[in-house]
Amino acid sequence: METRIDRFGSVRDDKIKQLKELIEESKYIVFLGGAGVSTESGIPDFRSGAGIYNTESGTKYRPIDIIAHDFFMEHPEDFYDFYKRKLIYPDARPNKAHKALVRLERQGKLKAIITQNIDNLHQEAGSKCVIELHGSVYRNYCMNCGKKFNIEYIASQEGVPHCDKCGGIVRPDIVLYEENLEHENVDNAIKAVKKCDLMIIAGTSLTVYPAATFAQFLKHDRIVIINKSSTYMDLKALLTIHDNVGEVLDKVVPKRVSRKTTTSKTGAKKTTAKKTTAAKTTAKAKTSASKTSSAAKAAPKAASKTTEPKKTQTKDPSAKKSGASKAKKNES
Repeated sequence: METRIDRFGSVRDDKIKQLKELIEESKYIVFLGGAGVSTESGIPDFRSGAGIYNTESGTKYRPIDIIAHDFFMEHPEDFYDFYKRKLIYPDARPNKAHKALVRLERQGKLKAIITQNIDNLHQEAGSKCVIELHGSVYRNYCMNCGKKFNIEYIASQEGVPHCDKCGGIVRPDIVLYEENLEHENVDNAIKAVKKCDLMIIAGTSLTVYPAATFAQFLKHDRIVIINKSSTYMDLKALLTIHDNVGEVLDKVVPKRVSRKTTTSKTGAKKTTAKKTTAAKTTAKAKTSASKTSSAAKAAPKAASKTTEPKKTQTKDPSAKKSGASKAKKNES
């Protein structure tokens, strides 16, 4: 739960400022998110007071029992009745948290999003580096022939959806209880965590494994927890903020970056457009000054070659040009 000290504005502001500084000085950030990241999009979480596990399932079974492998295989009708009502939200849209993470990724700081969510909102917001530990409701496949189906097909079918090719049962490409996570996703997540210099854990109670153990692969204590309720990592983390994920991330990730320096593969530094424009202006000024200086040096030289000063100045440009050409012939 939110601690009493967190309710003081000054303390909250200090934490926001500290998180900003941590992000600014970091170069390889990894984000681990849970259901709390999507609650601001209208998708309920699982374990809070109003979460899926603590509300009526609409069936005689408990929600936690319904989303298990054996239950799906034995009671597909009851599974899909619950699934369509409680686990798919096709009208949900990315919130401030998803959008802030996109900005952080585009700044080159966020290298991986490890999500336990199945709602596809990170990708819809524009994030590219997403590792889906538990799959996605937007991907579905026939258990018999493997044909793939979208979420609209599942939602439009009465009862248990069947393949329009072979008649087999179509199931969502999500990880149910009693099923193993894909090894590749777990391996990629651990690799990213090992490389990071800042890990932000948000919207998760850290009670689902193996995601709850990822922080143990860190070689440092640079961990930030953003969650409404307490987690077992709160006292181990460098910074803990009990607040809405979207509100916090929206404050700490700037919407526009006026000056930014990045390093290319060759090690050369690239600056922003503003800095480049200023450099171009300076270069132009230097070139202009150089030309003026050269002209000034050339003037006395030309004067020394002229033996007789001009007594009159012609107003006719063609005459002036003709005189200049004659002088040039004489010199040669």
